[in-house]
Amino acid sequence: MLQGVTEPRKKRGSFFLSLAIAGVVAILFWSVVLMIFEEKFIYFPAVYPDGVYESEARALQPEDHWFTTDDGVKLHAWSLRSDSAAPTVIHFHGNAGNLSHRGEILRRLHASGFNVFIFDYRGYGKSEGSPDEEGVYKDGLAAFDYVSGLSGIDRSSIVLFGTSLGGAVAVEVAARKKPVALILESTFSSARDVAAAAYPYLPARWLLRTKFDSESKIRSLTIPLLFIHGTDDSIIPFELGRKLYEAANEPKEFYTVEGADHNNVFLIGGREHQRRIKEFVESVVHDPRR
Repeated sequence: MLQGVTEPRKKRGSFFLSLAIAGVVAILFWSVVLMIFEEKFIYFPAVYPDGVYESEARALQPEDHWFTTDDGVKLHAWSLRSDSAAPTVIHFHGNAGNLSHRGEILRRLHASGFNVFIFDYRGYGKSEGSPDEEGVYKDGLAAFDYVSGLSGIDRSSIVLFGTSLGGAVAVEVAARKKPVALILESTFSSARDVAAAAYPYLPARWLLRTKFDSESKIRSLTIPLLFIHGTDDSIIPFELGRKLYEAANEPKEFYTVEGADHNNVFLIGGREHQRRIKEFVESVVHDPRR
């Protein structure tokens, strides 16, 4: 009788042990995959001719630009001119697609009366190379220096606007180059925080080589900051945008877009989104305390 009771217990114990071992093996497997193919989980470039270059070029009539980073990588960019007295917004786009996919936000910024400059990181669009953390930082720094040297551009009226991953690049550039102000939309505190949110059952935050540690860098900034984030962001949790905001110094403001996901913030925000950005840029550029 005792033997009959013990046998099912042994089988159940063996089953749960096997299940635990399988779980550990699965975690180890996916952790190794994440380590080996880390860049593939972070960057999703659309390489030319992928994109909507012809239709957006006809609609926007942008100036075409090429410039080179300090490590010799040739990058492609577009600009939309307003006038020489207008503020200039450098747009740092997110981790997917290329500059040709950002036509609507470029139109809205230009319609607000700004000079607008957008560039593709290495490996995106027509730009050379392949992306990694240090590389995209170099791209952002080169873009700032290039724009600062353009005819008719007032360096003291340059505002950086980073979206998602582009926010991390913009924070790095702001810490190094001191623009007049910084706008951060749908961005995050650090790559490790994003990994922990995306892969809660993996030790992802401890395995990543990529840091994008905006939280520590933003503490050194004293320029005006505008944070924008959608409450329903399914890629970068709203809480990570707030975490970065809390780490920042004044002057700062946080604009919450109710119901917006990751890629439709400007659409859901609509005219209010455009108005908030326009008023922020104009207030910092014309601030008599500068």
